[in-house]
Amino acid sequence: MEKRRLGRLEHDSSVLIYGAAALSDVSQDVADRSVKEALDAGINHFDVARDYGDAELRLGPWMAEIRERIFLATKTGERDRDTAWRQINESLDRLQTDRVDLLQLHAVGDLDELDAATGTEGALSAATRAQDEGLVGAIGITGHGHQAPATHLEALRRHPFATVLTPLNPVLWRDESYRADYQALVEEVRRQDAGLMTIKTVSRRNWPDDTGHTHATWYEPYADQDRITAAVSWVLSHPEVTGIPTAGDVGLLGMLVHAEQNRISPSEAEEQLTSDGEYSSPFLSMPF
Repeated sequence: MEKRRLGRLEHDSSVLIYGAAALSDVSQDVADRSVKEALDAGINHFDVARDYGDAELRLGPWMAEIRERIFLATKTGERDRDTAWRQINESLDRLQTDRVDLLQLHAVGDLDELDAATGTEGALSAATRAQDEGLVGAIGITGHGHQAPATHLEALRRHPFATVLTPLNPVLWRDESYRADYQALVEEVRRQDAGLMTIKTVSRRNWPDDTGHTHATWYEPYADQDRITAAVSWVLSHPEVTGIPTAGDVGLLGMLVHAEQNRISPSEAEEQLTSDGEYSSPFLSMPF
């Protein structure tokens, strides 16, 4: 699997990052099979969050075996310092480790969230304390929504976050305003030598009201190999992108691995996805 430099952290991360949200509500046996599938595919970067149900608990039993050979990231979705500090320590306990490589401020998608997280009594102060005490190696930021790239640009102006995790896919790129915000973020990421990861690669649309959910993701994902290959190929054709977390459903991991290994041209990928008349932003309606 291709690896790309994660900005100034200098970690050669697999371009597919294991999105452990997929483990939020599965048995340990299912989790074990999925983690093994990821390791066998060459994935060396695992991304989880305290808010992902039981996901940290499912990864914890693996740490004795794999901790030294993976880049481990978790997240706190709390906004105030004291609660975030408790959550960071809970994550370490649940993951059965004394240190993570990256602690991310989670779901910071607009300026109100950013103000809360970066204020004097905000979660950022807990993250910097954890870094000072050697509990986390670096601090990053993540977020959903159409305002995320602009919000993350402002975040980088306030604090030298080592990584940014922001949305990108062809349907978002078609929005002129979104594209301009994303490109401005890329410029600043490059200036600071931060690592840029992107989410919602294989999102197709919000779940229609009259449709049952066939996957564990909060959005309807693509679930056919051709369009998953197109989506992965298109995003990874952007050289600034260091990696993409795999979708939050264990059943999609194999198709994402296949897509990374069998990429097509960006123009062919765009044609594949444009032909879907239902392709739309997952942020038209978010359940959180």
